[in-house]
Amino acid sequence: MDALIQFDQNLFLIINGLHSPFFDFLMYWFSDKYIWVPLYAFLLFLMFRENRNHFWLVLLMVALLVTLTDQISVKLFKDVFMRLRPCHEPALDGMVRTLYGQCGGKYGFVSSHATNTFGVAVFTGLVLTIRYKWIIPVMLAWAGLVSYSRIYLGVHYPGDVITGALTGAMTGYLVFLLFRMLKTRLRRKDPAS
Repeated sequence: MDALIQFDQNLFLIINGLHSPFFDFLMYWFSDKYIWVPLYAFLLFLMFRENRNHFWLVLLMVALLVTLTDQISVKLFKDVFMRLRPCHEPALDGMVRTLYGQCGGKYGFVSSHATNTFGVAVFTGLVLTIRYKWIIPVMLAWAGLVSYSRIYLGVHYPGDVITGALTGAMTGYLVFLLFRMLKTRLRRKDPAS
């Protein structure tokens, strides 16, 4: 386990050390959750077009997904493992580069950004993939960029991000299965929908 932690720290230092003013701006921008509001609105619009009669169910599933990914990342990981973020790790003092002195909460395993974005990417990708074949790779690339930005900004180790991505993707898939099951049941009750 020590070797894995050391590898994670070394990989973090390499990624965190690759910086330029342009990428500082870009990665800070990618990491800002509010900058993505237009994307979320666009995705909701597409899901509304595809699920007019059951859009309320889409909204319910999105709310469930975001609640689950956020709570899982905090309650089942951060509060249990209590792994310090790299920017709070005394052993890395002076080696971690953060922007604008921002570090976040004390613990970082797993990345909530990664968990949330990969959950949204998988769920929306699966809901929309029948009509929009390009959506899954685009959404996964988006989630990957947001997650990578967290390492670049010095607030997460690669292991935090990878585990968060896998957790989010799995949660997104499970919520999609629930959505599909409920939508099928609703269609059986009301074939006109």
